[in-house]
Amino acid sequence: MATGGKRKSPPTWPPIQNTGDIMIASLLFYLFSAVMLTSAVMVIAARNPVHAVLFLILAFFNAAGLFLLMGAEFLAFILVIVYVGAVAVLFLFVVMMLDINFRAMRQGFQRYLPVGGAVALVLLSQLVLVTSAWVVNPNALSTTTSQTTGLVENTRAIGRVLYTDYFYPFQVSGLILLVAMVGAIVLTLRDRKDSLRQKVSQQLNRPIADILEIKKVVSGQGVDL
Repeated sequence: MATGGKRKSPPTWPPIQNTGDIMIASLLFYLFSAVMLTSAVMVIAARNPVHAVLFLILAFFNAAGLFLLMGAEFLAFILVIVYVGAVAVLFLFVVMMLDINFRAMRQGFQRYLPVGGAVALVLLSQLVLVTSAWVVNPNALSTTTSQTTGLVENTRAIGRVLYTDYFYPFQVSGLILLVAMVGAIVLTLRDRKDSLRQKVSQQLNRPIADILEIKKVVSGQGVDL
């Protein structure tokens, strides 16, 4: 039975933006892209390894900004938390703590330059083949997306899929990582005869006379050790 009122149109996703918002998003996209590409070039061009790691962190931050512009906030947060907060900081501490002679490492650079150039050409050709096969779907951001996602946030949609359809593979992957971590700990804890280890029980059971000595200090005189 038809009603006399106007029928409401279904909500669109992503929401309709005005010209000013689109211009700001475009400016941010080009800004993040330019800084990220410049940082990526400086990672391999910087002579100081610490500076190279810092440029890598800057590239990760700008990549996270691009993910935010595309609506993938979960990937942006994971990129900042995992790669910047763990991997890049670990690289930075390792580079700062190890005394690496980079001059000796660069001595054989010209000898391996043809092999490295050949590998780079193979990787470049693979990237060209992959990008040339891309097909842009004009209906990727149309209103039909709202019918499939139901206007659910990106993080919640990933969580639903991950903990429903892929729950068992997700748990198996976590178990594999746990076994790898335990294996790394077991391989590291080797019993060496020349290593000095702390015996907690022996330290706690030491008599007070062996670790503490009370001396009476006369006023105006020092302590005779």
